[in-house]
Order: sequence, then structure tokens, then C-alpha cells
Amino acid sequence: MDEKTTVGRDSTATTPRNLSRSEIEIAPKEGYEGPKAKTEQLENARGDESDNLIHDLEREVEASGWKKGFLELEFKNAKHFTWILVAFASMGGLLSGLDQSLISGANLTLPDDLGLTPQQNSLVNSGMPLGAVAGAFLISPCNEYFGRRWAIIISCILYTIGAALEAGAISYGMIVAGRVILGAGVGLEGGTVPVYVAETVEARMRGNLVSLYQFMIALGEVLGYAVAAMFITVNGGWRYILGSSLVFSTIMGVGILFMPESPRYLMHKGKTLEAFKVWKRIRGIDTPEAREEFFVMKISTEQEEAEVAAGRTNKFPWMDFFTKPRARRAIIYANIMIFLGQFTGINAILYYMSVLMNQVGFDTYDATYMSLVGGGSLLIGTIPAIFLMETCGRRFWAIAMLPGFFIGLVLVGVSYQLNTLSAQLGVYLTGLILYELFFGSYAALTWVIPSEVYPTYLRSYGMTTSTGWLFLSSFIVTYNFTSMQEAMTKTGLSLGFYGGIAVLGWFYQIFFMPETKDLTLEEIDQLFQKPTRQVVRENAKSAMGVTNDLLHFRFHKVFIQNNRRGE
Repeated sequence: MDEKTTVGRDSTATTPRNLSRSEIEIAPKEGYEGPKAKTEQLENARGDESDNLIHDLEREVEASGWKKGFLELEFKNAKHFTWILVAFASMGGLLSGLDQSLISGANLTLPDDLGLTPQQNSLVNSGMPLGAVAGAFLISPCNEYFGRRWAIIISCILYTIGAALEAGAISYGMIVAGRVILGAGVGLEGGTVPVYVAETVEARMRGNLVSLYQFMIALGEVLGYAVAAMFITVNGGWRYILGSSLVFSTIMGVGILFMPESPRYLMHKGKTLEAFKVWKRIRGIDTPEAREEFFVMKISTEQEEAEVAAGRTNKFPWMDFFTKPRARRAIIYANIMIFLGQFTGINAILYYMSVLMNQVGFDTYDATYMSLVGGGSLLIGTIPAIFLMETCGRRFWAIAMLPGFFIGLVLVGVSYQLNTLSAQLGVYLTGLILYELFFGSYAALTWVIPSEVYPTYLRSYGMTTSTGWLFLSSFIVTYNFTSMQEAMTKTGLSLGFYGGIAVLGWFYQIFFMPETKDLTLEEIDQLFQKPTRQVVRENAKSAMGVTNDLLHFRFHKVFIQNNRRGE
């Protein structure tokens, strides 16, 4: 008989399960069998097996005498809980966007009131993304030791402290400290909320609902410009502008107290019964799909533990990103997508929106109101992603959106070369609106992709890396915006640098971007077992087919037929 090794937390609920060495050896290895292939255990995740697991867990819940607590909301229709959970969690995006755009309006009066030099004001502007880099390092410990829910609550506390320091700042050091602390909250929340949503909602809705986070960021940015316009004429109005986020961080913090922990996190920690209680509340167990997904989630967790027991993962999880091809592919892919989202200039344009409007001819106060045009375009552009991301797929969406905002960058760059004010304003605003519209839809990918590509046991570590890289990129772009504009000229920066990266990124996506549409997180784990060269071959073949269809005017096939759900 094979030597026994305890690796599964439980086979039915919380009873330890022993796996033999031979069973351990068939845990997932390198290799891929198709877009929805699973291991043999995952293929059996249906029918009697999943029903028996649910039945056993139901009996354990009854035997435990569990009673619902005060903070444990429950709805008759479990699907309603999904929307409430996503709404409160996505308020983190509202706070993030709000604090990005509030500083744009505050920039018009804050430097003079506090006597800041241009260099000092650059650090004030970039203090939030700098703090967010630090906040990203909190993602792993907070998510691993406290869970997704409490990580979000901690981020709300940091938001509140930072906003209070900003509003009451009387010196350069105090305003920078407030910006950095608030940024730490942004970083922690930004790396936790998309994962929390992705681990909780149905696979067929995951892309759309994680995209809602980007919509809330855009909504927060518009709201920030509106708040700035309201208080810009008030004496010391920048204090009211920056302090306004206190209201929203308080609402979000209270709301999250009533939300449950992520069931996949609980399963990852071996708390199967707790995971089941949450699953019943937020997803229900009435449908075969819900029961099977819970079963698959449990088996996948046991398989990950089997790999640990067999010595195929490192003692230090971080090292798996270097030694395991599947993990390495995920971290490279996620962070290149973040690079493309940040180094095409979005945050520099958002942070300096009022200044840019001032540069093309608007006076100080009109520049604040005109910032709503750019922010509003970003908001409107995000809406299609919420409804169509899961229908069209990540790959199609990225390849279709990126050329749109490249054209916007071209127009922005050209506008600086025009001689008449009316022509300059017209071309600039047209380019800005196009850029923001298409980027609004594209930007959702920078949250969707990192939240879903990492394996469960590495997800918090991967999100630490991705979120840290996102905000470090934002800091680099924002802090160096003024000096880069002076060195490259306005046209060179927008068209040459930002536009050039957009072109390179488009070709990267055509050849290297896999499709994760309609796949559960466990199926995505299997997808990334596929060697990169195989992805490139398949993508090149697909791109040639699409190009041929476009050249023969088969638009219905390209834009409708190929994007039907489930195909």
C-alpha cells in the first residue's frame, strides 16, 4: 500500500482526507488539454459527487447549531446578494478615482496657499501613487492573515486618516504625509477588491462585474472634478475638496462590515464549513452549476495542497513565480497588461487635467469645469466594458479598444502644432474625448486580468506584485510628467512616447494574450499550464483568420458570431 500523506483538509466537510503518494503524483502538472480542460478529478465535479458534498455539509451546519449573526445579511434570492456585495466592494474604486481627480482641482490653489515649489507640488501630486506602492506590500499579509474583507476595512481606515491629514494640512510635510497614507489605502484596496469580487461572483459574470470597479474609478474621477468645481471659488476650498473623500470612506467601511469573507479564501484556509455557509448566502445551492463550482473549488484547493506535499512548490510562495512556469506566465502577463495601461499616460492626464486645459487656452476656473469633459468621457467609455466584457472576451476587447485611444493620442499631439486657438481647442478636445472613451473600456482589463490569472494559493502574492507595479508605474508617469513634457515637447510626449507604447502593446496583445472568457478560476489555472509558444501559434493563426475575414467584409462573423457566449 502507498504511503499516506494528509494533504486535504476534508473530504466531506472538515474530516481530514488522506491521499496516497500515487494520488499526489497525479496532481496538476505541466500540460494543457484544451480551453476548458480540467484534471480527472475536476471532470468528475458534477452529479452525485457534488450533491453528496453539499448534503454532508448541510448536515454539519444543522449539527453545529449555527445561527445567523447580526452582521450576516441574507436574501431570499442569493443573486441579489451578489449585487449588494459588488456595489459596496466597488466603492473602493469610487474612492480611488475620487482622490485621483480631487488633487487636480486642488492644484489650482493649494500650491500658493502652502507656498509649494513646482518640485514640491509634483511630490504632492505623486504622493498618492507612491503611498499606494507601500500599500501594495500590505496586500499579502493583510489578505493572508486577515482575509479579503478585513483587508478592505483596513484600507478604509487608511483612507480616512489620510483624507483628514490632507484637509487639515498646514505644511508641506503634512500634506505629503496625508497623500502617502491615503495612497496606502488605495494600494491595499486596489489589490484586494478585484480579487474579492472575482472569487465571489459567477464565472459568466466575472469580467463584467470586475469591470464595474473601473467604472466606479471613472465615476469617482467625475465626482472629484464636480466637487472641485463646487469649492474652487471658496477661500481655502482645496481643504474641502481633499477632505470630501472622508464621507465616502466612512460609508464604504460601514457597508463592508455587513459583507461576508470570500469563500475561496476560506477554502484556502481549510475552513470548508465556513466557506459553505458563505456560498449558500451569496450564490445559493439550488442549481447544479453552483453545487458543482463549489465542489470544483474544494477539489482544486486539495490539489494545490497535494503539490505542496509532493514538494513541487517552494517553501516560500514568492519563489514559485520564478521556478514554476505556470506562475511565471501569469505574473509576466498580468504586469505587462498593467504596463500598457499606465505608460500610455492615463494617470498623468487625469492628475494634470486642469493644468492641461489651462495650457490649451482655458482660464483657471474654466479649466476646472472643462476637466469634467475628460472625466465624463472616461466614465461613459467604461460602461460598455460592464455589459460586454464577458460577451466579447478579454482578448477581443483589448485588441479592439487600444487603436481607439491611440487615435486620440495622435489628435492630442497634433493639436499642439496648430496655430489658431479655436482649431487647437477643437482638435485637442476631440482627441481627449476619444482617448478617454476608449481607454475607459480598455482600463477595465488592468483590474480584471490580475484578479483572475493567479492560482489561489499565490493570488494575494501576485496581487501584491501587480498592484505595487500599477501604482509604481502611476508614480513614475505622474512625477515625471512635467519634466518629460519639457524634454520631449507636448507633442513628443503624447504622440511619440505614449502613442509608441500603445502601438507596441497592440502587437503584444495580438500574439501573446490568451482568452479567459467564460472560464472559472480553476479552468484558468489549467489554461496557464499551456506553453507560451503554443499560445503564440494559436493567436497568430486566429489573427490571420480574423484579418482574412475583415478583408472579405465578413464583419458579422468577426464582431457578432465569434463573440457569442460559450463559443
